[in-house]
Amino acid sequence: MIRLSTSDPDFARDFTALVNARREADADVARDVRAIVASVRDEGDAALQTFTRKFDRHDLEETGWQIEKTDWLAALNGLEPELRAALELAAERIAAYHIKQKPEDSDTTDSAGVRLGARWNAIQAAGIYIPGGRAAYPSSVLMNAIPARVAGVERLVMVTPTPDGEVNPLVLAAAHIAGVDEIWRIGGAQAIAALAYGTGRIAPVDVITGPGNAWVAEAKRQLYGVVGIDMVAGPSEIVVVADGRNDPDWIAADLLSQAEHDPTSQSILFTDDADFGNAVAEAVDAQIAQLSTAKVTRESWDANGAIIVTADLFEAIPLVDRLAPEHLELACDDPQALFDRVRHAGSVFIGRHTPEAIGDYVAGPNHVLPTGRRARFASGLSVLDFMKRTSFLQLDAAALSAIGPAAVALAEAEGLPAHAKSVALRLAGDQTELTL
Repeated sequence: MIRLSTSDPDFARDFTALVNARREADADVARDVRAIVASVRDEGDAALQTFTRKFDRHDLEETGWQIEKTDWLAALNGLEPELRAALELAAERIAAYHIKQKPEDSDTTDSAGVRLGARWNAIQAAGIYIPGGRAAYPSSVLMNAIPARVAGVERLVMVTPTPDGEVNPLVLAAAHIAGVDEIWRIGGAQAIAALAYGTGRIAPVDVITGPGNAWVAEAKRQLYGVVGIDMVAGPSEIVVVADGRNDPDWIAADLLSQAEHDPTSQSILFTDDADFGNAVAEAVDAQIAQLSTAKVTRESWDANGAIIVTADLFEAIPLVDRLAPEHLELACDDPQALFDRVRHAGSVFIGRHTPEAIGDYVAGPNHVLPTGRRARFASGLSVLDFMKRTSFLQLDAAALSAIGPAAVALAEAEGLPAHAKSVALRLAGDQTELTL
């Protein structure tokens, strides 16, 4: 775990190294994914069967390519009432938040008489990837499927790896609640390729969303253009800005909530109280020992954790912006004053009673967020990721006469005579008609 202070003589150098630390896929992953994608593109279902047998240790012909909807309903009905209620509450809140994101069409006529506007339509088919390795993520099913449904997607396909043929019933229950149409027992880069290209059994989709490991992320990167994607997501991240009036155990738990995801996850604390930073470090060590995820969490914290002491909390904000974290917590007396200065973050959790984990499940905003400093230019998953905008315009003769000569002048200046003629002929024709 790294300890830094802005008063250190080498702070600028050390912090820059932290910002630029690479925790994502290497060249070997890219090479392997390229081969997997090519196999699925060329061999279709046969490649999927081979890769599933190799990586997930079961034969799709025996376990079944799809998981039937009767199994989804059985999984939902088999949940403990409290857990089912929690899933349904999460679904309700996620839907309510995302409904407000749905854009409106526009249709206006300007002063030149030109009718112009935009019409929004949902994509026809979307694929969502749900991990099935380290843990089951029913929350990710809801966060990916519900915005698609709100957008109006007609066909919603889910792919998830089922190691040894087993699938977590929580994932199936969440799929039923969220309105998924198909679930296929495939995972990894091969599943992304199947959704992008289609196979004999699986029809292709227009957009793929959802989290995954380095191979899944790399497959999405390589296939962007063949299919739309939400983002290329890397390891999870959390930055906490906290003063010394917090409970160290609370802040330690917040840092570990991301560290337990993966050994490459990153957890960083900024504080203006060095003693508080030490107390949090002690609390982290104590809590890790109590976690069932201790091995992964310890590796993550030791390799990628950091505690940074600043002169005051405002000094931390420009440093936070350089990190552009996936998740940012502001735990202090006046968090809004800090939030007003934040420019780059995937999602911000404001105040001492707003742990990042509440956003992972039931708050409403999407938990699929940009990582790896991509919050500088990207946003979290939304309804807009499942929609596209078509612009339109309509001119009559008077409107063309008003703006057409400028178009002719610009086309001629660019050396595109056919462009110019396309407009000029209409302008000349209008003048002839007026003369007659």
